[in-house]
Amino acid sequence: MFTLVNAVARHRPILKDVRYLAFPAIALLALPAMAATVTVNVDGMAFVPAEIHAQAGDTINWVNKDPVAHTATARNKAFNVMLPAGKTTVQKITKTGSFDFYCTFHPNMTGKLVVAPAASK
Repeated sequence: MFTLVNAVARHRPILKDVRYLAFPAIALLALPAMAATVTVNVDGMAFVPAEIHAQAGDTINWVNKDPVAHTATARNKAFNVMLPAGKTTVQKITKTGSFDFYCTFHPNMTGKLVVAPAASK
């Protein structure tokens, strides 16, 4: 005859070992956050979006859709990325802070990069 007491009694050895299932979950909580990829288009002589928010360790894909070259140059010289016409340039972000940037060829093209410390999960 099937009873709940008999079913639990038969599976008691399995239930005793449930404590081991917690370890993988704890290990996953200790993993660092995954880095993100942020895309910034250069289109029509403008950075789109003009204000970028990222975290240290993230990557920026600068996609120049214009037929001319540009740069993304921090005013404080923290970075200077050459953006060839019709190409994508990849930049890994390592420094935290707020960075105003512009195109050295076209100084009216401006933007802002805000980098927060990397979050841990």
